[in-house]
Amino acid sequence: MSGHSKWSTIKRKKGAADAKRGQLFTRLGRELMIAAKEGGADPEANFRLRLVVDKARAANMPKENIERAIQRGAGTGKDGVVLDEVIYEGYGPGGTAVMVEVLTDNRNRSVAEVRRVFSRHGGNLGESGCVGWMFERKGSMTISAEGFDAEAIALEAIDAGAEDVKVDGDTVEVYTTVEDLQRVREALLTRSFVVEDAELGWVPKTLFQPDLKTTVQNLRLIEALEELDDVQAVHSNLDISEDALAEFEAA
Repeated sequence: MSGHSKWSTIKRKKGAADAKRGQLFTRLGRELMIAAKEGGADPEANFRLRLVVDKARAANMPKENIERAIQRGAGTGKDGVVLDEVIYEGYGPGGTAVMVEVLTDNRNRSVAEVRRVFSRHGGNLGESGCVGWMFERKGSMTISAEGFDAEAIALEAIDAGAEDVKVDGDTVEVYTTVEDLQRVREALLTRSFVVEDAELGWVPKTLFQPDLKTTVQNLRLIEALEELDDVQAVHSNLDISEDALAEFEAA
């Protein structure tokens, strides 16, 4: 799971650039619509929506954009939209397991784009279920330990009901069951810890660490998948070494 923390750090660094070109806002808007469509337009009663609203605010997404996306998803806006949630599964270089979460209004377009990226980066798109058994649906949070004792945060998370906690420098990763994410998150927020992101996602049961070259190839595949407009999130069982991370960032 430590690899997830390192990749999350890279994505946070890229966040500002993504927001400038509107890509991040587009993705957040789609997440808002789906969350509102499934659980209603009230963030207080719809925890999934609340998580996305918090993420949108942290990215400085304009309030009117947030409200418009929620209205569209709930069917109260002027222009309704039909989006499908799809998960594509495949293999990266060396056999790394990859799951791609997509929100789309055109499945044919999305699957063609995802397949093209897999092929271009030395992987291949597989059948539904080919790697899904390697992952579990979990709640996850990334907490900044700057100004705090990371081990103390980890203990607080465990006391609050976390299933697993990983400390990586000034970052603490917290994993929960789907049902406990809200309770654990709120408990940590009451202690004034900085929860940088909280989400429901697919967490690998075990990690796979290929050689340096293959790890970098997988990072390029993941980055290319995440840059597709319809892709909301990419999950893999890739364990990222410090050397691989440094080489990838240098490139």
